Amino acid sequence: MNTVMISRVDEAQWQAVADERIVGHGDVSERPDGRLFVSIDVWQDEAFDPLAEAMLGELSGSVLHTLVGGGDAELASRWERAGFAVERREWEYLLPTRTDGGGQVPEGVTILPAGTADERLLRELDREVRAQVEAEVGWHTMPVELRSGPAGDTLVDPSLYAVALVDGQYAGLIRVVSRGRRARIGLLAVRAEYRRRGAGRALLGHALAALDEAGTESAWTEIDQANTAATTLFEHFGARRMGHLAELVRRPH
Repeated sequence: MNTVMISRVDEAQWQAVADERIVGHGDVSERPDGRLFVSIDVWQDEAFDPLAEAMLGELSGSVLHTLVGGGDAELASRWERAGFAVERREWEYLLPTRTDGGGQVPEGVTILPAGTADERLLRELDREVRAQVEAEVGWHTMPVELRSGPAGDTLVDPSLYAVALVDGQYAGLIRVVSRGRRARIGLLAVRAEYRRRGAGRALLGHALAALDEAGTESAWTEIDQANTAATTLFEHFGARRMGHLAELVRRPH
């Protein structure tokens, strides 16, 4: 292959050309939480390094992220050669919606179905949960995206959230987005002071039952591999590991 020529074709995309043919491209995109994710797709292996060098040179002042399938050691090695390091890994899970894992809702716990919670209290709960996660393990360990909004509001859509009350207090929430016959569980969290009361299990059981009633057969989610409590909970409901992802990060030197 002749020399690979790299050009930036627009604000978010680079192109690799050799022998007057496009042999690869790279992209950068900003997630709703402000993180920059880069990706490179090449048709000839020799194009990866030149693309990475050109992209990272122009983005050198930013913290950059990329995702690699857990079994793709070759691609991970290429990114590591470019200065990236694995920061976290997450499991991908598939759950059946028809399950008997929920059982009875524990005493003192009440579930408010999606779209029925008081919006002001829901937003307060969302802020409190995020602050606690950030203080405990850091929000970067959560396999969910923040959505920007007025004054830092991160609530995606109030109608997507079911809420657990513990002794009448807003204690936990779950966000589910339906996509035809499958759905995605994007967030499940309980305030620290109300954990170990069965609220998380009740929320997940309620969400799966609601999906089953609506004709949705399965749901998927991602869980940080270090979060053993979450993996135990989801596996209790019959979740099966379908694969895993590695998130690699490159910080400015």
